[in-house]
Amino acid sequence: MEQQLTSFYSSLVRYGSKGKKVPSSWLEAFDALINLLEEQDADKRQVIFIDELPWLDTPRSGFVTALEHFWNGWAAGKQNIMLIVCGSATSWISDKLLNNKGGLFDRTTDEIKLRPFTLGECEEYYQANNIVMSKFDQIQCYMATGGIPYYISMLQKGKSLAQNMDRLFFEPAAKLGLEFDRLYSSLFTNAEDCMTIVRLLAQKRQGYTRKEIVSLTKMPDGGGLSATLKSLEVSDFITSYVKYDYPKREVYFRLTDFYSKFYLSFIDGRKTTNPHFWQDNLLTPELTAWRGFTFESLCYYHLPQIKQALGISGVQTEASPWKSRKEKDGAQIDMIIDRADRIINVCEMKFCEDDFSINAAYDKNLRHKLSTFAEETKCRSSLHLTLVTTYGLKFNEYAGRVQSVVTMDDLFK
Repeated sequence: MEQQLTSFYSSLVRYGSKGKKVPSSWLEAFDALINLLEEQDADKRQVIFIDELPWLDTPRSGFVTALEHFWNGWAAGKQNIMLIVCGSATSWISDKLLNNKGGLFDRTTDEIKLRPFTLGECEEYYQANNIVMSKFDQIQCYMATGGIPYYISMLQKGKSLAQNMDRLFFEPAAKLGLEFDRLYSSLFTNAEDCMTIVRLLAQKRQGYTRKEIVSLTKMPDGGGLSATLKSLEVSDFITSYVKYDYPKREVYFRLTDFYSKFYLSFIDGRKTTNPHFWQDNLLTPELTAWRGFTFESLCYYHLPQIKQALGISGVQTEASPWKSRKEKDGAQIDMIIDRADRIINVCEMKFCEDDFSINAAYDKNLRHKLSTFAEETKCRSSLHLTLVTTYGLKFNEYAGRVQSVVTMDDLFK
């Protein structure tokens, strides 16, 4: 707390405060802020900007109580005062400000949640910074960094994606190779619980139910777990969803943070010391499988772009994976888009280096998926087979079954 108060006091002095000593509490600190503001022209707009607000709220510091006192006791009655706060710990902002049940209840005027860049926004960033990269490579970069501006700002122009991947993840003391523990410790007060859940969810693409999480992690099934899951979800690390046509409508949680998934797949627990790991393994089955699985997650994050490409942006939809309940001869579908206009897009995701070609065996597999889904779900909607792929669909005798094709160009819009 001493460090935070000193930093706050230094900022006040920089803007003209005549205080002679560092405040001993947050109540004193905000009183000093009031004194500084009252010395200014009361007819002019006064904007107070506090960056990384959660960092100031150390345990037993009384920060939130002092902030409540400052706002309710003085600032709220001033028409010329605007308080802007921000912080990277989304769960803190959500719990302590947006959903505050105490003195700060319903005090916010507006909020802006800064989400990761989309593919299209990443492309704009690369162009603005003269980083030349094909859309194909931009997608692979997104699979590892998730469109986090801080991460992609580390890319060096003039280097290939593979060179940048090795530099950021696999070389000695690589910045993103050491980021995982720091990331969770800086964002969550219960970082160990968060990392335990994230490590579990990384093991299964479709995720787990709350009951399964309790069983597999041995964590108590109570309010603490609810708070942890909520913190991870509001911070965009995990996503909850309900599987299509499952009778209990159970909520599943899956890991959706791309960096965490990449770290747990290729860095965590590995003993490789190869600083050129990515360049040396570009064509291996391991990386090929990773691209295929992660492309599915990327498509879920860009569902609005997929809906736009299908011409259904204004149609209410629910999207989820689907898996047959049959023990034998079952089927699994990457994404089901259940539409209010009585159409279901049965989506297949394929990350390829060329136009995707459907052969006789794959055509048989697709027909089996469609028939199994129709049989088990008893759905009355029309089933539209949809291919989401990088370059497109190669026309042949089996291509006609596909009703619509979404390419990577569509994902960048």
